[in-house]
Amino acid sequence: MLPRLAAGLGLAITLSGCPTYEYEHEFWLNVDGSGAVNVTGRPELWNAFKGLGEAGDPDEAAAKEAARELFARSGLTVERVTITRRGGRPYLFVSAEFDDVSRLSFTPAFPDLRVALYEEGGRLRLEGSWHRPLDAPSPGPDTDREGLMAVRFHLPSKVYSHRNAAEGVERGTILGWRQGVGQALDGGLLDLGAEMDQRSILFSTVALFGGAVVLAVLLLALALWAVARRGRRDLERSA
Repeated sequence: MLPRLAAGLGLAITLSGCPTYEYEHEFWLNVDGSGAVNVTGRPELWNAFKGLGEAGDPDEAAAKEAARELFARSGLTVERVTITRRGGRPYLFVSAEFDDVSRLSFTPAFPDLRVALYEEGGRLRLEGSWHRPLDAPSPGPDTDREGLMAVRFHLPSKVYSHRNAAEGVERGTILGWRQGVGQALDGGLLDLGAEMDQRSILFSTVALFGGAVVLAVLLLALALWAVARRGRRDLERSA
């Protein structure tokens, strides 16, 4: 649901002045490693970074079908594949869900990504990197090298530290790494890393709320018991 909402809000985000990307991985993670991912990019960048299709191929229907097959072959559940447009240019968009983010690395859908989520010292650690595969197709001479590309994570719990996230911790639990498209085409590396709580923010909030309710009930019960006890004493004295 969240990835679909994010896609629907894309235009609003663009108009608000936030960065827009020519190629982007956007992840929503759960503490157990499951989650969802949106991948958006110009078709020629899908070709240069994932080897999908042919650079400059205008067949959008074939590109969508190839992308769906690529993600399904990599063990993801594909939710949506479409072509969007920005400034008159096509962008291939895929939304999919996965069971374990650590199993995505170097699959057919993610030859450009290494990522792992694991427990260490009572905390969760996210480690990974992004770079263009060495055996990826060479970008065509007319490939536009302007703009930004990014890998972004919506994390499930409190972030204690991160490694070189572009804007630090955004809106509490979002981390993003980015570089220029030209740098990425030349083999530029994004070094990903974060340390976070093992408990999800939702779980912590529910636990805190539940504890407060239990405490309130206990205090109310204690007050009623005290009133009842005092009433019995008063009756005994009057008798």
